[in-house]
Amino acid sequence: MTQQENPVRRINTGEAHSARVYDYILGGKDNYPVDKEAGDAMCREWQALPVHMRANREFMHRAARYLAREEGIRQFLDIGTGLPTSPNVHEVVQEVRPDASIVYVDNDPIVLAHARALLTSSPEGRTAYVDADMRDPEAILGSPQFQELLDLREPVGLLIIGILHFILDTDDDHGLVQRLLAPLPAGSFLAMTIGTADFAPQEVGRVAAEYARRGMPMQLRTHAEAEAFFDGLELVEPGVTQVHHWRPDADQDDIDDRDIAMYGGVARKNA
Repeated sequence: MTQQENPVRRINTGEAHSARVYDYILGGKDNYPVDKEAGDAMCREWQALPVHMRANREFMHRAARYLAREEGIRQFLDIGTGLPTSPNVHEVVQEVRPDASIVYVDNDPIVLAHARALLTSSPEGRTAYVDADMRDPEAILGSPQFQELLDLREPVGLLIIGILHFILDTDDDHGLVQRLLAPLPAGSFLAMTIGTADFAPQEVGRVAAEYARRGMPMQLRTHAEAEAFFDGLELVEPGVTQVHHWRPDADQDDIDDRDIAMYGGVARKNA
């Protein structure tokens, strides 16, 4: 982690932040009263929100484990890391491949302040953290951490989990994903979750309105719109589906589809 700036100085405790709201709803402690107030308001609008958020994170665990175990991926680029909540990506993949390298990316200063908690790789592997925004792919791809840790002669697992609903069409959403994929070699994979209101439109719509009211506008997408992000890639079975239906663990609890507002998919880049 670079020491160019003390990230604590950039933390705004007067406005809710999506990463801290997420942390609060999942039971974390790295949040402020404004985040708790926002999280409580959102949960009043949709009581299933904690179930939905846990399912999103569990998809990330399964997708990362699949890529490491079944596809042999040893390098990962995790966009929108969020606050440390064990197990993190490096803990999941290094359990399978101790020599794996993971580059974490987030633009929230409190996440950066806690980055050292993420940078505890296995002795054989490596982790690094990039302070950057998904809307600036060049800052990510041009960072010393990306260039030093990831060998682009070998496949990379690109993870974009729980962030795309904060990337709007006006941000050139498809272009951003393609720019992140472009330098990755054939055999790389994209694992992504995409927010939707397909299954509980009224409740999820009210949550989105709460986010927007707090300066965090959100874009929810249909199944067809979610699938379009994987155009040109080879989807892994079962394709793009609600996250709790993507290769669920045998001991997964029964989850009502109406309680999940996230599609997920994993796809291979063949060229």
